[in-house]
Amino acid sequence: MKFFDRKDEIATLQRIRDKAEHNAQFTVITGRRRIGKTSLVVKAYEDRKFLYFFVGRKAESLLSEEFRTEIEDKLGVKLGGTPSGFAEIFDYLMTLSKERSFTVFIDEFQNFERVNKSVFSDMQKIWDLNHHDSKINLIVCGSIYSMMTKIFRDKKEPLYNRQNRFMTIKAFQPSVLKGIMSEYHPGYTNDDLLALYAFTGGVAKYVQLLVDDDALTVESMIKSMISEDSIFINEGRSILVEEFGKDYDTYFSILSAIASGKTHRSEIESIIDRQIGGYLTRLEDDYGIIAKEIPVGAKPLSKNTVYSIQDNFFTFWFRFIFKYGHILEIGGYEHLQTIVTRDYATFSGIMLERYFRQKAIESKTYTGIGRWWDRKGENEIDMVASNELDHIVEIFEIKRNRKNISFKLLEEKAERMLAALSLFNGYSVSIKGLDLDDM
Repeated sequence: MKFFDRKDEIATLQRIRDKAEHNAQFTVITGRRRIGKTSLVVKAYEDRKFLYFFVGRKAESLLSEEFRTEIEDKLGVKLGGTPSGFAEIFDYLMTLSKERSFTVFIDEFQNFERVNKSVFSDMQKIWDLNHHDSKINLIVCGSIYSMMTKIFRDKKEPLYNRQNRFMTIKAFQPSVLKGIMSEYHPGYTNDDLLALYAFTGGVAKYVQLLVDDDALTVESMIKSMISEDSIFINEGRSILVEEFGKDYDTYFSILSAIASGKTHRSEIESIIDRQIGGYLTRLEDDYGIIAKEIPVGAKPLSKNTVYSIQDNFFTFWFRFIFKYGHILEIGGYEHLQTIVTRDYATFSGIMLERYFRQKAIESKTYTGIGRWWDRKGENEIDMVASNELDHIVEIFEIKRNRKNISFKLLEEKAERMLAALSLFNGYSVSIKGLDLDDM
């Protein structure tokens, strides 16, 4: 699959490189695995040579020798002898960068935690002593979000706030997915587009795998993802076990409950049979996997709270692959394909709501986008989009099929919401429906 999108991120990285011609730059890039962080940097700097250091989980001496070779090949210099460790290499580069500007890209930076923890404090000392008259463009990238956040945003850590910029790479927007479908499956239906969004969430690697497998219809995506040789089967476990560590069982149980529709804390605790407040906080703040949502117009500390998994693929993985792991253990791939097909309408209906909210965000038309529900859970509005500058609020019901939208019921729910809130007093109100045909 060819390279898509990332124009803003590429422009930012190129501006940073230009700034490094005069002043040292230190950029941190994060984002979940498979999102395309490495490909982004390679694309942004494809017109010039740069140093690429991959921090594998091996002895520091072996890594240092690899890095020495990279430096000599790309910069045309001789270090003279085998470096004693990464600190010596970094010190050499910081000194050299006072004479010439160049880019150093360190990939899987968090792995230094396992290679040699002192690397972080060594880098802090060397950076602090040299960066004022350096012209280095230093970029570090990591795929374990919690560790990268801790390294650079925890006040107790040596490299706290040493970076000039902290970039988080996000999934493809709906408009990019449309472009990909137009390129590789011009005859796609809106349901095909929705399935690509629902199953992959716009994660670049997952989209690429389906494109390469020529699986861009609803049916072919399900068959491709739920098959014996599919990387999707173990993907959730391989990514999240490393994030969560020894408590992964509890985290998996919580995420499985949320993916199955148990979105209130009390509902989740009734399944887990334990207090989970701390786990929910860490899933939201440390791992960035779930989000806490309150109704439009509610106070920030409202107890009328629900939780959702932000990543579409993880939602899919826990809803189907993790839940039905017992079927896969006996090779029942076709059985699970049937289950996913059976439940696809319900699952994709939820994802359609998320799609339109994402599309509304991408449009930059509104100053506020959210949902509304009352405390009893009897009245719920799929999307409330407002613009406080123009004093307008648009209230949406979202269904796969327009015939299932009851505008009369939506008007009644809108009246209840507006009566309960003073937020939209004096606003022009519109009642609208959205379905597959509006994608």
